[in-house]
Amino acid sequence: MSIREEQVLERIDRARNARPRLREDAITLAHGSGGKATHTLIETVFREAFGNPLLDRLDDSAHFAVNGARLAFTTDSYVVSPLFFPGGDIGDLAVNGTVNDLAVSGATPLHLSAGFILEEGFPVSDLRRITESMRRAAEAAGVDIVTGDTKVVERGKADGCYINTAGVGVARSGAAAIRPGDAVLVTGPIGEHGVTIMLARGELDIEADLASDTAPLNCLLADVRDACPGAVRRMRDATRGGVATVLNELASDAGAAVVVDESRVPVRPEVRGACELLGIDPLYVACEGRAVIVVDPGAQESALAALHAHPLGRDAAVIGHVRDDPPGLVLLKTAFGGTRIVDLLVGDPLPRIC
Repeated sequence: MSIREEQVLERIDRARNARPRLREDAITLAHGSGGKATHTLIETVFREAFGNPLLDRLDDSAHFAVNGARLAFTTDSYVVSPLFFPGGDIGDLAVNGTVNDLAVSGATPLHLSAGFILEEGFPVSDLRRITESMRRAAEAAGVDIVTGDTKVVERGKADGCYINTAGVGVARSGAAAIRPGDAVLVTGPIGEHGVTIMLARGELDIEADLASDTAPLNCLLADVRDACPGAVRRMRDATRGGVATVLNELASDAGAAVVVDESRVPVRPEVRGACELLGIDPLYVACEGRAVIVVDPGAQESALAALHAHPLGRDAAVIGHVRDDPPGLVLLKTAFGGTRIVDLLVGDPLPRIC
């Protein structure tokens, strides 16, 4: 490593270890992107106000015990625009997203709540279409929607329909420490949801045969855990901020490096082409039916076989490994033979994707 490269890494390390500071006086779209701005908002406002041992883990779901039973609990809100898009809609997105947050935390999803914020004038036919989509998604995931709430706001005060879903499940296992040598897998081609949403808005003169990857991952991930008992370190669904954000969070939490081989990352040609036209890296584009999995290196082939045996994992791939140095960084071995740092973005290049 050259002196120049060492100096760059030292500056990045100092920046990452510095205490976050919220510099803005008002909320921006970047604060909802899942990137650096979101992390700063969480640390300086929400964690400062609500901090406790369960919240401070900042996991996809909180795990806790009730009368000896281990439970998992999570919540998420959905404001996607447009509400209907190729491959799905805000309804199945709301069910699948919460199911997946439980599943990647090692829980078996059981029950969901559904809260609706509706705008005056919203067509009842569209609401029926959304709730029917949620019913089908819940049935496919093996969960029930057991409680909910409805609010209506004045015309012009919302964007038709927003949905909040919360979920509870039985916690089967928790996160394990990531170690150098561990293999990093992704369950399928990345970036399809984010690019599909962008094209569905009709703001760009681009046509592509793409559909959102929204899907429930609980059965797929349970198969991986069963195939590799005790060997799964971490699982994360790559939603806002895409695979790049997940890898940065894993590297930071582990105090290790994640080294990714660009040639091994599955990206459909349609997604890659759209991203090249827009100057967007597919690693940062959201997925809604893909997960990143870190496993013991000895279980790499067993995990991959379990993924390939399931329809949602047939294009899964090992994309990299965990290394000792440089701690807290994600490095990408490019197709041109070089290496570059994959850092967290401040904001999301594609807002309102979930």
